Amino acid sequence: MNTARILGELRGERDRIERAIAAIEGLNSTGRRRAGRPPRAAGTRKRRGRMSVAARKKLSRLLKQRWAQGKMRPKAKVR
Repeated sequence: MNTARILGELRGERDRIERAIAAIEGLNSTGRRRAGRPPRAAGTRKRRGRMSVAARKKLSRLLKQRWAQGKMRPKAKVR
């Protein structure tokens, strides 16, 4: 057994595998647009705004008025 020859063959095979991996990875980043929404950056979370106490009271009052006027009641089903 010639270990130098075996090591050379293994290194050559490793190089071929690394080139194949690089080619496959390159397919994913060729600039082709993927369908759908792009992913968000890692670590960024969308924070919702907080409603003040006065705003909650105002919204509650307005929604109660809407209910009283009948605008939020479910509509009758048409058969």
